[in-house]
Amino acid sequence: MNIRLIIRLCFIVTLAAASTASAQNELVDERILLTFIPNVQFAPFYVAIEDGYFADAGLNASLAHLQEPEVVDLVAAGQANFGIVSGEQVILARAQGRGILYVFEWFQQYPVGVVAAGGAIENVSDLRGLKVGIPGRFGASYSGLTTLLQSAGLSEADIELDEIGFHAPEVFCLGAVDAAVVYVNNEPLQIRQRALAGDCGGVTDVDVISVASQADLVSNGIIVSRELLEDHPQKIQRVVNGFGAALRKAIDNPAHAYLVSLHFVDNLPAEADFLAELQSISQQQERFLESNPTAEQTAASRQAMRRSLAAAFDADVLTQFEVLLATIDLWDAETLGYTDLSSWEAMRDTLVLMTILDDAEAELEDAFTNQFIQGPGE
Repeated sequence: MNIRLIIRLCFIVTLAAASTASAQNELVDERILLTFIPNVQFAPFYVAIEDGYFADAGLNASLAHLQEPEVVDLVAAGQANFGIVSGEQVILARAQGRGILYVFEWFQQYPVGVVAAGGAIENVSDLRGLKVGIPGRFGASYSGLTTLLQSAGLSEADIELDEIGFHAPEVFCLGAVDAAVVYVNNEPLQIRQRALAGDCGGVTDVDVISVASQADLVSNGIIVSRELLEDHPQKIQRVVNGFGAALRKAIDNPAHAYLVSLHFVDNLPAEADFLAELQSISQQQERFLESNPTAEQTAASRQAMRRSLAAAFDADVLTQFEVLLATIDLWDAETLGYTDLSSWEAMRDTLVLMTILDDAEAELEDAFTNQFIQGPGE
């Protein structure tokens, strides 16, 4: 064979191989719709992007923050592939014939509860006759309160409910309400700090009764369209794998998760000495994780981080790190992402009790799937 032809053929083969490799390494743009605003509570998404978990899954992921109904609308219409909403939104959307389903339970515990002055309420029944503040008669706060009251045989008529917006720390510490419906990973910390600073009337500490301590309601997780499930299940698997790995990383090393969040969230405390200490703790934690600790040992290591930082820094510097630690407690589970039918049934029953869902027998089996969830060791 002509040597020039051989060289030319080799060149063509080399170009073809390079083109194939380039195509394999090319990342696919993917927009993930979140709620609220950029916040340290979204740390697993930041870790998935910054540490390359989404990239390893072939994705060039970006984040957008919208209201829950907008997220549902866009995913149902196929204008976005992935969104984060609460389980109640999935049930209500299905009742309207919307083709969405839930593929990964991010929050394993419902994040809502009731806060009151220390010793004021020992159980849910102690809420009877109290003035209780709530952001409004909507959303997870209202669903959570309804479930809490029902667990003790109470109803809204047994309390004085006051709509106070998202201002529980201020309103509670002014003494305008006896208790407040809150997100347990956030506002109780703020109220406790005010109390310790003597800025919460006569309150010196607070007690919290969480919804999760009384009932298992399905909370925030990843939704997709039914069309995406049928046509591109491999894309769902890639996102679930990437997010699941990042979520585990954030749970196991919150110091690292906080440092990554600085690139995405404005106004996080970022004093030089605080960040230097977090960097040191993060490195120590990575070495600790190499020993394959148990879940209990890892949880204990997070509390050790908190104690170490609390001994060196003021509360106002630590608030958002404390929020992250409290939120991790709501994420953590032996099998991340798994969702159970009983929690969907409990959520449906709450929506019926609130009279915003008519069908008490609404089918739930196809509202979610665990087919993309890997068990321990898989």
